[in-house]
Amino acid sequence: MKQEITPHCCEPDAHKIERVAAGAVVTGGHDHDHDDAHDHDHDHDHGVADSPWRLGFALVLAIAAECIEFAGLEGTVWKVAVFLLAVAAIWLSGLEVYKKGLQAVLHLKLNINALMSVAVTGALAIGQWPEAAMVMALYSIAELIEAYAVDRARNAIKGLVDLAPAEADLQQPDGSWKTVKATDVALDGVLRIKPGARVPLDGVVTHGTSTINQAPVTGESIPVDKAPGDTVYAGTINETGELQFRVTHIATDTTLARIIHAVEEAQGTRAPTQRFVDKFAAIYTPVVFAIAVAVAVLTPFLLDLTWLQALYKALVLLVIACPCALVISTPVTVVSGLAAAARRGILIKGGTYLEQARNLKAVALDKTGTVTEGKPTLVAWRVWGEGDEAAVMQLAQSLATRSDHPVSQAIAAGIAAGPAQVSDFAALPGRGVSGTVGGRKLTLANHRAIHERGLCGADLEAELATHEAQGRSVTLLADESSVLALFAVGDTIRESSKQAIADLKLLGVTPVMLTGDNTATATHIARQAGIDDARGELLPEAKLEAIKQMQKRYGPTAMAGDGINDAPALAQADIGFAMGGAGTDTAMEAADVVIMNDNLQRVAETVRLSRKTHAVLWQNISLALGIKAVFFVLAVFGSATMWMAVFADLGATLLVVANGLRLMRGVKP
Repeated sequence: MKQEITPHCCEPDAHKIERVAAGAVVTGGHDHDHDDAHDHDHDHDHGVADSPWRLGFALVLAIAAECIEFAGLEGTVWKVAVFLLAVAAIWLSGLEVYKKGLQAVLHLKLNINALMSVAVTGALAIGQWPEAAMVMALYSIAELIEAYAVDRARNAIKGLVDLAPAEADLQQPDGSWKTVKATDVALDGVLRIKPGARVPLDGVVTHGTSTINQAPVTGESIPVDKAPGDTVYAGTINETGELQFRVTHIATDTTLARIIHAVEEAQGTRAPTQRFVDKFAAIYTPVVFAIAVAVAVLTPFLLDLTWLQALYKALVLLVIACPCALVISTPVTVVSGLAAAARRGILIKGGTYLEQARNLKAVALDKTGTVTEGKPTLVAWRVWGEGDEAAVMQLAQSLATRSDHPVSQAIAAGIAAGPAQVSDFAALPGRGVSGTVGGRKLTLANHRAIHERGLCGADLEAELATHEAQGRSVTLLADESSVLALFAVGDTIRESSKQAIADLKLLGVTPVMLTGDNTATATHIARQAGIDDARGELLPEAKLEAIKQMQKRYGPTAMAGDGINDAPALAQADIGFAMGGAGTDTAMEAADVVIMNDNLQRVAETVRLSRKTHAVLWQNISLALGIKAVFFVLAVFGSATMWMAVFADLGATLLVVANGLRLMRGVKP
C-alpha cells in the first residue's frame, strides 16, 4: 500500500532513493515517468556545487582566511584580505545553499539551507568571517561526499535496470536472424542467445541445451540446466550452449521489469521507523530553532554573556539543528536492506514488511510446491513375481511413454530402459492405459482398476497400503493373469526444506504445514521436513481460518505458498511469502514477499535481514541523536564553534549512511 510522503528538511535525498528507478529505462527503453510537480514540495535540496575542484578551492580560501586570523596579523590590508577570502569561499561553495535557503524562508520552512544561510550570514554580520567561510565550505564538501555515499544505495537498485540487454536476435519469417530492439519484440517471437550473452526477455526454450546463471534474478548461486520446455528469465546469463526460445512476456512485463517496478513501489512505502523519524524531525527542527532564539535572548542575563557571544552560540545551535543524519539514515538503511534481499532473489514489496518480518512468531507452509517440489516423481518401484527385471521395466516404460498423464510421465522419466513398440494402445479414463507389447496384452493402471480385476492379493494390498499411507500414487503393471510390477509416484520434499525448517526454529519461529492433501500425506511430509504441526484436507477457506487461529495462538504469522488456493491465506497473514518460480500470478500479487527461486530458506533469511535492518536503524538513530546531544551541551555551556558543529553534523550523517550501507552485504546464515 502506497503512503503519502511528508516533506521534511532532508527529504530529497530520501525521495531520490525511493524513486530511484522512476526515471530510468526499464528493460530496453520504457520510461517510468514521475510527477515533477512534487519537486517543489521538498524542503531540502542540497544545492551542492557541481565541481569537487570548485569546493576544494573554496576550502583552500577558507583555510587561508583562518590562517591569517590565527596568526594575529594586524592592519587594514590583512582584515580586507580575510574578508575577501571569506566572501570568495562562500561565493564558490554556497550560492546554491543561499538560493535554496531564501526559497525556504519565503515558504516559511525551516530546512537545513535556511538554517545554514542564517548561520553564515549571522557569522559574517558579527565579524566571524573565517569561520563563516569554513562552515560553508565544509558543509558543501560534506554534502557532496554524502551524496556520493547515498548513490551507492540508489545504484544497487538501479543496476537491475541494466541487467537485460537492449537488443535481441529475432528470427524472421524466412528463417534468417535480425538484431532488433528488445522493446520491439512481440509475444511468441523466437529469439536466439549465444553463450556468454544475457537473456533479453522471458521465454520458453524451443531448441538447444545450455546452463544459465540465474543469480541476478532468482539469487541461485549454481547455474541451472536448460532444455526445450524450460523457462528463461530476462537478465540471466547464458553460459555454455546456444539457445532459441519463444517469448512469453514483452519487455515491460518480464520478471525483471516486475521486480524493478515492485522495488520502486516498495521504496515509496514508509517503514514504521521511517514514519517515526519523519514525525520526530518535523517537531525537532522548529523546537531547536526556538531554543536558539531563547539562547540569543536569555543567556546574556542567565550566563553573563555579551549579546555578541549569545548570538554566536545561537548561530552554532542553528548549525547543529539540522536533523540530516537522523532523517537520511532511515531510507538509506531500508533501501540497502531491500537491495540486499533482491540480490538473493527475495523481492520484498515494502520497507514495512522488511521491518515487520523480525516480529514473526510462526509461519504457515503450504506443502505442494513450497515444502515439496510440486511435481510427481518416481520414488519407488518393485518387480512383483518372478519376471525378469529389465524386461518388466521395458514393458512399463513402453506404455508410460505413450501416456500424457503426469503420473505416467513420472514413471517414464524414472525408468532407464528403452521403450518397445506398442500396438492397440488405449487410454482407460480414470484408471490408466493399456496396449500390446511383443504380442502380450498389458495394463498400466491404478490400484482400483487392478483390484476390480481381482489381481490384488493380500501381500500386494499390504504393500500398496504402505505406499498410500505416505501419500504416494501407486500404479501397477499387469498382464491378463497377474501383476508384474508396482510403481510409487510421489511429490518429493525439496532439498532445502529440512534446513529451512531448522533455520526457522533456531530463530524462534514455529513452522506449521497447511495443505489440501490428505492428512496421512501431510503428516508424512511434515515428519520428513521436521515440522511438528501438520494439518491436511484444508480448503482455501479452512487455510484462512487456520491463519487466524495461528495469529491468536502465536502472534504475528507469515504464510508461504504458491497456488491460487493459497491467495486468501497469503492476504490474511501478517506477511505473505509467495514462491516466485513455481507460483501463480495470483499468489504473487497477494503476497508481500516473493521468493524468486522457491528456496524456503529465504523465509528465515528474510527474518534475519529484518532483525539486522531494525538493529542498524536504531544504531543510526542513537548515533545521530547522541552526537547532537553532546554538541548541544558544548554549544550552550562549552566552547563549540560553528565549523566544529558542521563537522559533527555532517560527520554523523556520513557515519550513519555508511552504517546503513553495510546491509548491502546481506546477512550470513
